[in-house]
Amino acid sequence: MGLAGSSAPPAPPRPRVLEPHPMPRTLPKRSPPRASEPALLSSLQAIEDQLKIYGYKRDADVFELFLSQKKLTEVVDLSRFRKLKYLWLHHNKLSGIAFLTRNYCLTELYLNNNALFEIEGLRCLSSLHVLLLHHNELTSIEATVKELKGMLHLKTLSLCQNPLCQYNLYRLYIIYHLPGVELLDRNQVTEKERRSMITIFNHKKAHIIQSIAFGRKVDASWNPKLPLKQKPAQKLPSDFAFADNVDKTVFDDPEDAVFVRSLKRSVMTRTSMNWDTVPTREEKYFEEKGLETTRMLTITLR
Repeated sequence: MGLAGSSAPPAPPRPRVLEPHPMPRTLPKRSPPRASEPALLSSLQAIEDQLKIYGYKRDADVFELFLSQKKLTEVVDLSRFRKLKYLWLHHNKLSGIAFLTRNYCLTELYLNNNALFEIEGLRCLSSLHVLLLHHNELTSIEATVKELKGMLHLKTLSLCQNPLCQYNLYRLYIIYHLPGVELLDRNQVTEKERRSMITIFNHKKAHIIQSIAFGRKVDASWNPKLPLKQKPAQKLPSDFAFADNVDKTVFDDPEDAVFVRSLKRSVMTRTSMNWDTVPTREEKYFEEKGLETTRMLTITLR
């Protein structure tokens, strides 16, 4: 029996349980800034500078942007400029055109002197009238034509100084697949070129056209089971041999054959002084000939 007011004996100490050492908290690694971010910021700054120069207050008022010679490699999305009609982007370093997605009112687009390898995304710009793509790196003529086929209002097109221009009969191929184009590579599309491209790329239509004579259409049904109704194929001389780089198309009109062959030849231009317009010393002294401006004589051969 314990004494009054005495405290109870202390409880035995509890055994210490060692807790596992907490693992250090790993912070998520922050991804480094993309290489394209400075390029996008540079294009955004160039756009803002143009807006200040022209005094645009709203995006809906912007109908033209001049962004050439800015050393741009990428451009921010321009879909906020819904009424944009004229866009200059030539003499930059662009490799793609994904920034043109909703600019349906665009009528003139200048993308020459860049580094474009493809033009995927242009098919939505159905209102284009002028498109300059010369001096780029476009290699596939089929992919390029596929993007441009839907542009029914396209009248002026420039594709020269691209690798695809090395394609045999490149000009006639473009004219055939884009019949609405009137000015190609700064040269007017002629009726003779349109006839030639039909002969080369559309044999059925050429056969029907040739079957129309003196206002009366003769039987020209395209049926291989009726050989008697078909025009016999023209036979070539036995000693005639084709080279690998020679077109094997046979033309009914010799002028068309000469014209197509002339397109494959290089152009040689020679310029010299027209000495008939230069007065001699005696003529100057006696003033027998008026002092006219000397003229240059230019001769172009293909």
